[in-house]
Amino acid sequence: MTIQIIGAGFGRTGTHSLKVALERLLGGTCHHMVEVFNHPDEVAVWNAATRGEMPDWGEFLSEYSAIVDWPGAAFWPELMAAFPDVPVVLSTRSAESWWRSADNTIFVGIRDGLVIDNPEWHAMVMGMLARHGITDLNDADLCKARFEENLRQARAKIPAHRLVEWTATDGWGPLCAALGVAEPDEPFPLTNTTEEFRQLRLGADAGATD
Repeated sequence: MTIQIIGAGFGRTGTHSLKVALERLLGGTCHHMVEVFNHPDEVAVWNAATRGEMPDWGEFLSEYSAIVDWPGAAFWPELMAAFPDVPVVLSTRSAESWWRSADNTIFVGIRDGLVIDNPEWHAMVMGMLARHGITDLNDADLCKARFEENLRQARAKIPAHRLVEWTATDGWGPLCAALGVAEPDEPFPLTNTTEEFRQLRLGADAGATD
């Protein structure tokens, strides 16, 4: 198995829905942060990568058919080079809605130690975010600016024939076109809302759905 599509969008841009959709289209496992939770032996490899010690990407990701979400999204330039012929999906939403969702899920979990209570995990995640220039999870303006900068960099550096801009409301269409497959006759999966994330990872009821 080899990577057939790469995700360049931050977490909380519909990346879990994207994972589920790509697994339906490709018939293999799509890497996403949940896979790191399921395979904690990966933490050391990703942690080393944040320090500039890149793995053999083909070997490291040999069990996966695609990669989206963090930590992979922090390495999309390296992944593009390692898999030079595959499409790159830039999952997007507005910076403000992304910040609201990330702050209520991933970032509050990191700040409060509810998601990551292991030093190596914490180092991996902070190193991953630092690759985007996110160094203060309490600074909304900084985080939103770095989110927008990632979009600008991706649009500038990913060749047009490889770039697939996508939002969760776009559904199957852009993904199927990029992969050259037919659209499934079923609703597009919409998963991992803010409320679902907080209930599963934080044990709290967020009362929000973005």
